[in-house]
Amino acid sequence: MTYPGYEHVPWKARVVRMEAPHSFAFEWPHMDEADEAIDEPAWTLVEFRLEPTQDGTRLTIVESGFDALPEGKGALAMRRNEPGWEEQ
Repeated sequence: MTYPGYEHVPWKARVVRMEAPHSFAFEWPHMDEADEAIDEPAWTLVEFRLEPTQDGTRLTIVESGFDALPEGKGALAMRRNEPGWEEQ
């Protein structure tokens, strides 16, 4: 991972769809420090979609699945992801 302040954190993901040149999706786990030892963390889905437009290409990025995270973790995970998405 190269996000400032998190360079020491290993980043894991699994590709779930690749339909070049229109879409790409991956899942990635959400754990906090207390969850680090769990065998199967909760995963969210990130989808990238490309659509041709009159002026070029529209990129749509959607991250979903926060409601499937353990109770109390979905809103926290979403808030923690916001700075990273803003930087991207």
